[in-house]
Amino acid sequence: MNFENLLTNSENGILTITINRPDKLNALNKKTVKEIGEAIKNAKEDTSIKAVIITGSGAKSFVAGADISEFVGLSIEQGKTLAQAGQAVFRSIETCPKPVIAAVNGFALGGGCELSMACHIRVASENAKFGQPEVNLGLIAGYGGTQRLVQLIGKAKAYELHATADMLNATQALQFGLVNYVTTPEQLIPKCVEIIEKIKSKSPKAITGVINSINAYFENGTDGFETELNEFGKCFATEDFKEGTSAFLEKRKANFTGK
Repeated sequence: MNFENLLTNSENGILTITINRPDKLNALNKKTVKEIGEAIKNAKEDTSIKAVIITGSGAKSFVAGADISEFVGLSIEQGKTLAQAGQAVFRSIETCPKPVIAAVNGFALGGGCELSMACHIRVASENAKFGQPEVNLGLIAGYGGTQRLVQLIGKAKAYELHATADMLNATQALQFGLVNYVTTPEQLIPKCVEIIEKIKSKSPKAITGVINSINAYFENGTDGFETELNEFGKCFATEDFKEGTSAFLEKRKANFTGK
């Protein structure tokens, strides 16, 4: 599928989505957010895709924020509608049944930080910088940033970053648990692929169960333990469970098929 603001490439079961607005430091306009949603939907439906990497074009920026020019003159309801669209797309990433990794190659500010946090795993290059600077514009984060930053690094530090608009460098992001790994720019994508290859060797249905159960911990009105019970029980009906237990008992490597 052709996109205006995204580049996509599928190789060895990995779909790489590259946000391609280098002249805007890959800032997210409405068109780009919509296209990300479409690309994730395609990845969910394409059985040949086992995992997704999201990154930005160029060496300077993952996503340097939202396209502020689209914010000017909006009413309260229009602002809410804009945020609802962004939240829906980022939620589709968070709930994607296939693992999604953010390869953060530079600035991840505002909507870019929010996009990275919607992914299941974050790998940052050494030059990455994270922040939620919306208060500098008289705004707050609107694509889930106030919620996910608390989940990832805790209330006190999340409040500080949102309220001061300070940035974290890659080392600090690793220290606070915002990212899983920090690499050189050259090793950024290879590190993401390395992680995905490990995940790909496991049962796809079990990985989906992990994603659903962990997400349930943070969902209001949802009993995460009940979700875990249901996902655990569902595993027993899969061919992958039979293969996994047989391989364990026979002391061989399992060959999971996702059935």
